[in-house]
Amino acid sequence: MSGGGSTGTPEPGGLRGAFRGLTTRGRSFLAAGVAAAACAYLLGQADLLRVGLLLAALPLVCVLVLHRTRYRVAGSRTLTPARVAAAAEARVRLRVENVARLSTGVLMLQDRVPYVLGPRPRFVLDRVEPGGHREVSYRVRSDLRGRYSLGPLQLRLTDPFGMCELTRSFSSFDTLTVVPRVEPLPPVRLAGETAGYGDGRHRSLALAGEDDIIPRRYRHGDDLRRVHWRSTARHGELMVRREEQPQKARCTVLLDTRTVAHEGSGPDSAFEWAVAGAASVALHLLERGLSVRLLTDTGHTVPGPEGGGFAGGESADAAGLLLDTLAVVEHSAEEGLSAAYDALRGGAEGLLIAFFGELDEEQAALAGRIRRRSATAVAFVLDGDAWSRGPGGIRPSHGTPVAERVRLLREAGWTALPVAPGDALADLWRAADRAGAEPGPPAGAAPGRGGTGAPGRSEAGA
Repeated sequence: MSGGGSTGTPEPGGLRGAFRGLTTRGRSFLAAGVAAAACAYLLGQADLLRVGLLLAALPLVCVLVLHRTRYRVAGSRTLTPARVAAAAEARVRLRVENVARLSTGVLMLQDRVPYVLGPRPRFVLDRVEPGGHREVSYRVRSDLRGRYSLGPLQLRLTDPFGMCELTRSFSSFDTLTVVPRVEPLPPVRLAGETAGYGDGRHRSLALAGEDDIIPRRYRHGDDLRRVHWRSTARHGELMVRREEQPQKARCTVLLDTRTVAHEGSGPDSAFEWAVAGAASVALHLLERGLSVRLLTDTGHTVPGPEGGGFAGGESADAAGLLLDTLAVVEHSAEEGLSAAYDALRGGAEGLLIAFFGELDEEQAALAGRIRRRSATAVAFVLDGDAWSRGPGGIRPSHGTPVAERVRLLREAGWTALPVAPGDALADLWRAADRAGAEPGPPAGAAPGRGGTGAPGRSEAGA
């Protein structure tokens, strides 16, 4: 069970803020008292003057007493979990503890949450004895990805006559991260023995013989007993023998976030499907032991270049980092895929999985050059026209039809599949594996539903 917590004490307000806390009842009493005193002065009625002074003094006394009340209350908030998938619920627990020697009065507790997480929770707490505490909880849920701040926690104090209400705020906040929904994917081979993929991992050689040494540069922390002096003398710097270690297979997940490539927004949009698909594929490959890099059309990679841009599958931190990044990814202002092409320069990238939106002929040609740098490349091409079309409505296409985009990518060597609303990623994942294992279709051929190249329903479920 994971979660985050925060503690603190409420911050008192000033006297001017206390007078602003007068309720409607308190303002009415004050106005009635002032009016009665004015009438008593004009009419010469001493009894009416005393009544007016009493009515005006009562709310003022309540404000002063409430303002000088110093409740020593500690509050804390715990999120379980602090990272949750979209459309899933997280539980928030609030704990209020009286650390003073006197009992408190009736307290109203409320927590500030963004509107997208639901209504603002409010609780009425009975008198809290010295050293006692009260615990309450509520649930939050969001269909939209993002990071949301919870807090500050607020206490509302009131006098017994209901003349004044004061709000004391705690200073602490917590953050709830809503990540994309992750769909479990079946284990497939994707074109069989892709270099370094699945069970076909290579091992780097590190032979101990003097004639077959593969040395590398010395790094801080290396055992000095592994120094290879002959190579050190030849290269002019300290060299050590390599140890035999598995060479992790690499995979790049390319996410097209361009505004021009995706129309519409919301949890059911094509862009959200692509984000959720990228998250599902990245986590699936991490679980299978691959080193995964997330790349967007802006050229930014996760993890960063410090670690070579790839996250290893031996730690859950890699999955958390990828999910946290996808939780806040937004549309980009890029016009094309040139930044992603530049980021992929430098040789073979192993497996490449891409989620594309609208592609014109120029961008499809650039995607073809991206594919040449990868041993195996799979593209999920989203049909933006189908997503933008209303129920039973007809929307003219303003971009390249999805069948044409799929044809161009296949001619460039991609295993390309169109994606329409309602398509399950797991079925498309199996279809991509079958398409990669079979000989490629002729240029322009598009087997499947409606000639678009999408897998048929019966075939996809096989």
